Amino acid sequence: MSHALQVNEIEAARERLLEVRRQVSTVFIGDSAVVDTMLVALLARGHVLLEGVPGVAKTTLVKTVAKTLGSSIRRIQFTPDLLPADITGTYVLSPKDGTFSLRAGPIFANVVLADEINRAPAKTQSALLEAMQERQVTIEGDRFELPNPFFVLATQNPIDLEGTYALPEAQIDRFLVRVTVGYPSERAEVAMLHAHGVQTPEPTPVLSGEDVLRLQSIASRIHVEHDIHEYVVALSHFTRNHPRVVLGASPRASLSLLRAAKSHAVLQGRAFVTPDDVQAVAPAVLSHRLILVPELEGDVRARAGVVEEALSKVSYRRSVRPV
Repeated sequence: MSHALQVNEIEAARERLLEVRRQVSTVFIGDSAVVDTMLVALLARGHVLLEGVPGVAKTTLVKTVAKTLGSSIRRIQFTPDLLPADITGTYVLSPKDGTFSLRAGPIFANVVLADEINRAPAKTQSALLEAMQERQVTIEGDRFELPNPFFVLATQNPIDLEGTYALPEAQIDRFLVRVTVGYPSERAEVAMLHAHGVQTPEPTPVLSGEDVLRLQSIASRIHVEHDIHEYVVALSHFTRNHPRVVLGASPRASLSLLRAAKSHAVLQGRAFVTPDDVQAVAPAVLSHRLILVPELEGDVRARAGVVEEALSKVSYRRSVRPV
């Protein structure tokens, strides 16, 4: 592929993604950076965890983004009595002919909205582990492939709220990014009040499943210099050696950071990754994967502070290449 053709392809991809953002903004009144982070995860074949107090439109946001993708969508409302089989499905007996047939669960969709995921205990949350990592589920020994593309958009309330369960580390690590949805600005909240009571516009599907796969393929082919690889690894190693960190960013986190940086480059209309791309996505990719010392356990700001410190202290060094 020639450089000119690649640039044209990147620009066309960026225009499609900007249209998704425009459609989402007709419904969601809030920080556009949150939407951009979700698009980064989509391009990187990752999953998104949105955290925020009740009432900040987390569910509205994920439903709106899902509708713009033009793919099959299923929603799972996580509750304390939800069972793993309610997510994956199970075999049921047909009284008519005495045979068992699969009743597929809501996990069999292109886009799965896991609403208030931390309202269910760890046993139920674990039903998503295989699906999110391997794009497959195993039901009573039988393996089933999930649709492609497969995208999990999950919401959760802060873990200090009543009736919530902290997500296990293995579950947290399956999410490419975690995004905090905060309170809207005063201007945005006033705009929301003006819009309240008016019929909410329906977002128009912008992409199809084939379009999503094509965009993901473009993101995977973004050029990355060796220096960027070294920079990503240096950031991960900084978190592993930090005195306040018990368990730092894993090699999977390094891979996730690189994939997210390539996707961010697509959103910027570039065919190559720069240090700015890495720095832009690092907080959303790395902070939720860190396990801090006991006295700071569960402190979101402390985890974010470690990543900010890594970005400020780890310098990007461009290698000198022989002429």
